Amino acid sequence: MATIELSKENFEDVVTQNDMVIVDFWAPWCGPCKGFEPVFEAASEKHRDVVFGKVNSDQQQELAAAFNVRSIPFLMFFREKVILFAQAGALPAEALESVLSQGRELDMAQVHKDIAAQQAEQAGQKA
Repeated sequence: MATIELSKENFEDVVTQNDMVIVDFWAPWCGPCKGFEPVFEAASEKHRDVVFGKVNSDQQQELAAAFNVRSIPFLMFFREKVILFAQAGALPAEALESVLSQGRELDMAQVHKDIAAQQAEQAGQKA
């Protein structure tokens, strides 16, 4: 699957309507971003069950700011609308494969249960 361009207009729809989404925040002037692009593209061809999206952080400053992206490239991996991975820096192919396989293997029912418990605990502390 080819990568898709993400913007503030389509970002939420893409993340909520797909089970797994990996996002690369980048900019045209960024050398490490250009170096990482072939790794990201190759992974997108290999993992057809994952949506690969790119956010041009120069054009989508509001979106980058919403996720507190301060340095690029910056990768985020969502599964079932949960951010499982968020890290600045270009990854070698093996590390990107590891992120994808670990994300796939997680028990998402348990992840959602843990999140609900944390939210309930935080709500209890505020009361």
